Amino acid sequence: MNPITKRRLIRFREIKRGYWSFLLLMGVILASALAELWINQRAVVVSYDGELYFPTYSEVYTGEDFGLDYPYEVDYRELKKRFAEPGNPNWVLMPLIPYGPNEQVYREGRYPPYPPSSHLQHYFGTDPLGRDILARLVYGFRVALGFSLALMVFTYLIAIVIGCAMGYFGSWIDLFGQRVIEIWTSVPFLYVVIILASTIPPAVGADVRVGALLASMVFFNWVGMATYMRTASYRERARDYIAAARVIGAGPLRIIFKHLLPNTLSILITFIPFTVIAGITSLTALDFLGFGIPPPTASWGELLRQGTSRLDAWWIASSTFAGMVVVLLLVTFVGEAIREAFDPKKFTFFK
Repeated sequence: MNPITKRRLIRFREIKRGYWSFLLLMGVILASALAELWINQRAVVVSYDGELYFPTYSEVYTGEDFGLDYPYEVDYRELKKRFAEPGNPNWVLMPLIPYGPNEQVYREGRYPPYPPSSHLQHYFGTDPLGRDILARLVYGFRVALGFSLALMVFTYLIAIVIGCAMGYFGSWIDLFGQRVIEIWTSVPFLYVVIILASTIPPAVGADVRVGALLASMVFFNWVGMATYMRTASYRERARDYIAAARVIGAGPLRIIFKHLLPNTLSILITFIPFTVIAGITSLTALDFLGFGIPPPTASWGELLRQGTSRLDAWWIASSTFAGMVVVLLLVTFVGEAIREAFDPKKFTFFK
């Protein structure tokens, strides 16, 4: 490992707030990635007639598969009650929260939303459709994080290629790129997304709508990072190691991707957490306005919209807002620690 990189990592661990936020954030991400094991309407393990079944990540089991008299998917909560009868050797292990993010639960004599209840295992209550708030928070976080990571990857790919080309080659390429950036930044992003969402037919699948939303956000988000990469590339191309690479016959692509780009990675690493934050907040805002991920996919913006429309159900907006604050604070603390640890002036010495 490069000695400077090693010192930067040591410095990152010394920043306790950022380091512990990083560990906690990794724990939250891991928990959301394995959400089916602890938030799901399907059982984790079913023991029936001496055989073990794992419905979470396997095929759909009907009631007839477990000795019941209906051919559709089994209700594992009811199955657990049946197997819990005295003398029954079978058993069911349910997740900690036995509700799915899109499962609608109704109680006799009452209409949703239902308030938080530990007895019913609705720890954060339900929304107006009877769906568990905690389940939708966790699955919505996974959707928002995955969307933000995809947005970051595609944004960085475009920004690196365009920014490095502008900074390294200069001349008319740099001038043309700057004019394109100036024109592109004058286009109103929100209006374009609204028009795009309005023109897509409702019959189109959710994957196509999400892909179109991701593409539109990528086409607007690359501009800022491309500007940073242009500046860094413009500075690095004047270094002696770039001149030495040219002398030994290295081509432009090899110089950019093997020599220039590795020496500008600190900029990319520093901006990663803040890019993730921007992606999460942008997606939440679009979902709140109704132009984001289509229902019934769980999303934080939809929860906020439901909470603001049903202020009597205080647990909807308060739990969603608290979840967003916690996640964004963790990512912000990690980003600040990375920025301080990877500060190029921190380990630069002049003799």
